[in-house]
Amino acid sequence: MSSSGFSVDEADLEKLSPADKAELRQFFANETQRSRIRAQTHELTGVCWTKCVPAGTVKSGALASGEQTCLANCVDRFMDANLATLKHLSSMRK
Repeated sequence: MSSSGFSVDEADLEKLSPADKAELRQFFANETQRSRIRAQTHELTGVCWTKCVPAGTVKSGALASGEQTCLANCVDRFMDANLATLKHLSSMRK
C-alpha cells in the first residue's frame, strides 16, 4: 500500500490486531474522502473563477462586486446541486 511516499509492508499489516486493521481502514477511508472533497473544491474554484472572472485577472487588487456576486452564486448553485444529489441518493438507498 503506497500513498504520498508512505508505504506499508504486507507483513506489517498482518501483525495488526483486527481492531487496529479496522481503525486503519477507517483512517484511509476518511483520508480518501478528504482528498475527494479537496479535489472537488479545487474543480469548483476553477469552474467558478473561469465563469466569473473571464479575463482571469483581478485588475484592482480585489474582485469587483459583480465578480463577487457571480462567485457566490456559482458556489451556492454548486452546493444546491450537491445537496439535491445527496438527498436523491439517500432516498434511493432506503
